[in-house]
Amino acid sequence: MDITRPDSSVLQLAVELACRAPSLHNSQPWRWEHSGGELKLFGDRTRLLPAADPTGRQLHISCGAALHHLSVGLLGLRWTTDIRYERRAMSPDLLATIGFRRDARPRSHDFDMLTAIRRRRTDRRAFGIFDEISSLVESAVDQAQELNVSVIALDEAQREGLVEATRSTAAARRYDVEYQTELHWWAGHSMTSGGIPETSLVAGSGGVPIGRTFPTRQNAPTDPTGFADESTVLALGTPSDSRMDWLRCGHALSSILLEATVRGAATCPLSHVTEVPRSRSIIQRMVPEIGTPQMLVRIGRAPTGTRPQPTPRRPVTDVFSSY
Repeated sequence: MDITRPDSSVLQLAVELACRAPSLHNSQPWRWEHSGGELKLFGDRTRLLPAADPTGRQLHISCGAALHHLSVGLLGLRWTTDIRYERRAMSPDLLATIGFRRDARPRSHDFDMLTAIRRRRTDRRAFGIFDEISSLVESAVDQAQELNVSVIALDEAQREGLVEATRSTAAARRYDVEYQTELHWWAGHSMTSGGIPETSLVAGSGGVPIGRTFPTRQNAPTDPTGFADESTVLALGTPSDSRMDWLRCGHALSSILLEATVRGAATCPLSHVTEVPRSRSIIQRMVPEIGTPQMLVRIGRAPTGTRPQPTPRRPVTDVFSSY
């Protein structure tokens, strides 16, 4: 047995953890192949949402988040990952090749991040103010900067601009048959291996005027608080709008979500306002210092009551192959 390389069972466990990463409508658009001591990540275009994500930008962000989840999982198993992002010319679907070194020395916080992978939820309810938000934002800014991703917390005036961008997005989507059909397919159904179940949606707006408008489902829970959302919103941006930018943004997004989970905060990624060009332009004018807007995240104190249940995932045997 070659102890300098993780075996297939270790990688299968790591991939299972990686697949807990967030993705647009829980579409899980990834595929992993293990051969020759390396692991390759491919984008799975059969899981692309053409109405919401025609360019595949959010597919790449999702895969970037899965890459970070993979690294966190393997670090907890005492493996260091060496990630090489692949150029599109090599293969349109091959996104990254991962090598391994048996030299990791995980610390207590690394194990906290590992356990956060299974504890993290996308919570669409209204949040209260999170007491440690200042240090959390500072940490997010520092970690994202290492990836050439800019992060900024929106102030009150910018938050109002975000409401405008959300309304603009909703207006553009209201009579978009392709988008509405796609949304109804992925949201609120009882799929066993993907999509957003009814239990993960919130009836009505839930006091969150900057959230995506989902189809109304009979069994969707109501937000019992009745309070207005007091979350902090982080905007993530990149220097340009390339495949590399998207993957690095996903990495930064994953880092922010897991760190927030470790510290006890609730989170909810917001991608809808970057899907429509007009709304994305509003964000860019509002926070030009972040470059090209890629993603937003709500962070706050979770309300009392039942927390969201974990969303379903594809069986690891469907997304992982070892040769």
